[in-house]
Amino acid sequence: MDTISARADLSQLAGLTEFAGRHPRLFVLTGAGCSTDSGIPDYRDTNGDWKRPAPVTFQAFTGDEATRKRYWARSLAGWPTMAHARPGAAHRALAQLEEAGRVELLLTQNVDGLHEAAGSRHTIDLHGRIDTVRCLACELRMPRAELQLELRRRNPAWAALEARAAPDGDADLDGIDFGGFDVPPCPRCGGMLKPDVVFFGESVPRDRVATAFAALSRADAMLVAGSSLMVYSGFRFVQAAVAAGQPVAMVNLGRTRADELLALKVELPVGDTLAALAARFDVPDGR
Repeated sequence: MDTISARADLSQLAGLTEFAGRHPRLFVLTGAGCSTDSGIPDYRDTNGDWKRPAPVTFQAFTGDEATRKRYWARSLAGWPTMAHARPGAAHRALAQLEEAGRVELLLTQNVDGLHEAAGSRHTIDLHGRIDTVRCLACELRMPRAELQLELRRRNPAWAALEARAAPDGDADLDGIDFGGFDVPPCPRCGGMLKPDVVFFGESVPRDRVATAFAALSRADAMLVAGSSLMVYSGFRFVQAAVAAGQPVAMVNLGRTRADELLALKVELPVGDTLAALAARFDVPDGR
């Protein structure tokens, strides 16, 4: 059985290598599965269902003080996971493929900045970056690490709490009264601070979407890595590629929203698979 499985894995990798060889300008879309090897938990299981309650919505965050207190208390505990995360095999492999001239654009649904840290340069953070905080009133932007110091200063007892890491800098702090948590306002205008990421219920900036679609139109094909595509903001790029006659390949463990649209699906670990793909194109790993 092991021999049969190994042959099947090699066959899938050969199919992906042949796909990339025939389509030298890839539009790459990545998701949470690329960052799990970096210690950042993902949202969904192999069936595409939520592993935990759905993330906070924009409407709840902006409209309810108790929700904001809960969010920032959990973020205080969860931020170190994001701050200390380093690029994994998937990030490094995609940077290598870009260096070899095989990537037209890398569009990531992740907010961790790890593709840029790995060396990818032609990258769009579709949903923003968790390492930046934005004031909803005056548009001031500040480093999330700077806000972490202020959160700790105002809430020293909370800073000592330990919690299990959750996706995107969240942490599992439950059964606690968040009412006493002190959320700092914008240091410039006193307005409401929010992570500079697109929450559920919030729209992706139009210019970001337009730039990504323009890159897709220049590509030969699309490669999706580590995403179930259950969120429409990413899935629509697969729909557009298929509508334009561009084939789509997928590297992902488990069911995805786009399974019926794919020209090729590789159900193998994302990091190892992309590393093997980069190696097939003889790209030196000098990072």
